[in-house]
Amino acid sequence: MTSERLLERFLPSLLAGRRQECRDVLDDAMQQGIEPRQLYENMIWRAMENIEQLYHEDKINLATEHMATRINRTLADQIQPHLPRKESNGKNILITCADGEPEELGAQMCADLFEADGWDVFFVGGGVPNDEILSLVGSLRPEILLIFGTQPTGVPNVRRLIDLIREIGTNPTMNIMISGGVFNRAEGLWEEIKADLFAPTAAEALIIANEAMPREPEIRIPGAPKKRRRRRRPPLLAQMESEM
Repeated sequence: MTSERLLERFLPSLLAGRRQECRDVLDDAMQQGIEPRQLYENMIWRAMENIEQLYHEDKINLATEHMATRINRTLADQIQPHLPRKESNGKNILITCADGEPEELGAQMCADLFEADGWDVFFVGGGVPNDEILSLVGSLRPEILLIFGTQPTGVPNVRRLIDLIREIGTNPTMNIMISGGVFNRAEGLWEEIKADLFAPTAAEALIIANEAMPREPEIRIPGAPKKRRRRRRPPLLAQMESEM
């Protein structure tokens, strides 16, 4: 079964909320020998992107979006134990996300794929205050902080978190990676909020993370006063804040 055929069979049942039909599609795919990682990337992830796009375009309502996302997350949980695992690579990643089911699902899938690739994964989900994320960055000292978000309303807080981490200087060689639908739709938004890395999908996040060099820490002269400058909100971020 090709990836396109698999998605064509899966998506209508998912949008209709037919849980057993969705499980049947997954069972048939596994029996046909499709690798668990391919199911993650070509069925679950792509279905998630389709659901997000349909909802963003007002082609499905919130109830349908929630129902489909919860089924997708259940199936992701079913696939996760079958992902082949590599030996530990000695690297840590901390993963957080905005509130909401789509964000949790996308971040969870990233966590599962990184863990299978040998990373030590710390997944906190959504709703965690920025100061607590900052504390974890200091105690865990991960190579990467991955922030996953799909909705424009969450972007200003992501910018505040990045500003806080850089201002405090905790774990200065850590890269901050951004992923999620809103950053896919708004080209260059990840750069405006001063992230270090961007990945449109979980699979690409893994490739980019494995190739990334440690971040160059900012050099500060002891005793030198901090430069105070008027902050000018980037255009995309300012527009999102005005619409909130």
